[in-house]
Amino acid sequence: MKVLVIGGGGREHALAWKLAQSPKVQMVFVAPGNGGTASDKRLHNLPITDMGELCAWASHEKIGLTVVGPEVPLAAGVVDSFRAAGLRIFGPTQAAAQLESSKAFSKAFMQRHAIPTAAFATFNQPADAHAYVDAQGAPIVVKADGLAAGKGVVVAETLAQAHAAIDFMLGGNSPAPLAGEGQSRVVIEEFLEGEEASFIVICDGKHVVPLATSQDHKRLRDGDQGPNTGGMGAYSPAPVVTPAVHARAMREVILPTIRGMEQDGIPFSGFLYAGLMIDAQGGVKTLEFNCRMGDPETQPIMMRLKSDLLDVLYAASEAGGLNPELNLQWDRRTALGVVMAAHGYPEKVRTGDAIHGLPPEEEGAVVFHAGTTLQDGVLRSSGGRVLCVTALADSVKAAQQRAYRVASGIGFEGAHMRHDIGHRAIKA
Repeated sequence: MKVLVIGGGGREHALAWKLAQSPKVQMVFVAPGNGGTASDKRLHNLPITDMGELCAWASHEKIGLTVVGPEVPLAAGVVDSFRAAGLRIFGPTQAAAQLESSKAFSKAFMQRHAIPTAAFATFNQPADAHAYVDAQGAPIVVKADGLAAGKGVVVAETLAQAHAAIDFMLGGNSPAPLAGEGQSRVVIEEFLEGEEASFIVICDGKHVVPLATSQDHKRLRDGDQGPNTGGMGAYSPAPVVTPAVHARAMREVILPTIRGMEQDGIPFSGFLYAGLMIDAQGGVKTLEFNCRMGDPETQPIMMRLKSDLLDVLYAASEAGGLNPELNLQWDRRTALGVVMAAHGYPEKVRTGDAIHGLPPEEEGAVVFHAGTTLQDGVLRSSGGRVLCVTALADSVKAAQQRAYRVASGIGFEGAHMRHDIGHRAIKA
């Protein structure tokens, strides 16, 4: 079977890398791919970004399964287009992808279906938003309504920070596109205490198969300091998701979401990612939904997956096709990924720096590429998050040491990484 992965980041490299391991796969195309996928003989980059052109190409090439990596094509309706052309594709429809593409939609959905989440209010007028913040006090969370590549959230520790975020997001500077009515919106939420975890499942519209748990590190600098980013590293499994918390997340968040979407006439198929806040008592609240795999969580999760990814995604791309009794097989070891970011990330990113010292892939240690490109045989940085150095070992500490050992041999001008990925699990 020929398989197509849409996207060009670290998540897509990891998905393509795993899909290529299936004995049923003849070739994995990655559109548009990156320098890492270009260097892998099992993968083939496809320089097409127009979704209409890509759909026509997939029809012509008789692609057996398409897997969508990023949120932007999902929100633009790529799944609807491929299905209309009679192509098998794994991902949510444009309507279902609103769970991520509109925080206002997502919060109203959770409220309607009694899914635990933070108290909130939605605004498109700055004066109303400012008044609400003054009444609620700080700390408080301000979110841009639309897609913002993981950077549309401000956790305001003071009222001044909250007011500045409102002015920025509703003053024509929103990191997210305008809402449907041509107006920026913000969602303002109560601040939740606890520990975050990423809970990702595979859905076919009715049935759910959970993936291994993971934990992301959103802040730029060590000790969870600095601005929010798309993610500076992740590890799997996440000890904070105990068996009791796992059961609670499935019972209170995941299954009600799948049932609720079906009841609302927009069944959800694809990867469903629930960002959870877990309190000291093991209570769970939903911070956000994503309609795709997380990045950089995908990299350590794919490193641990022993089952054939093609089999499960192919089944889930058909309504009701998943076996809900399916138990995926996982490597018992911990996988940990460290992101190496470009100079200036996440603000003004410098690109074009030559990357050197990349080691050959070895068992249990893989460097997944995100913002890289091959230019005349030279690998160069082309985005904010450049690489994700991912390693497997018997403990979080050992996986951390192995990943940083590999990363220490890789260099490019202005490279930045955190040095404490996995610190919560190690302290625990």
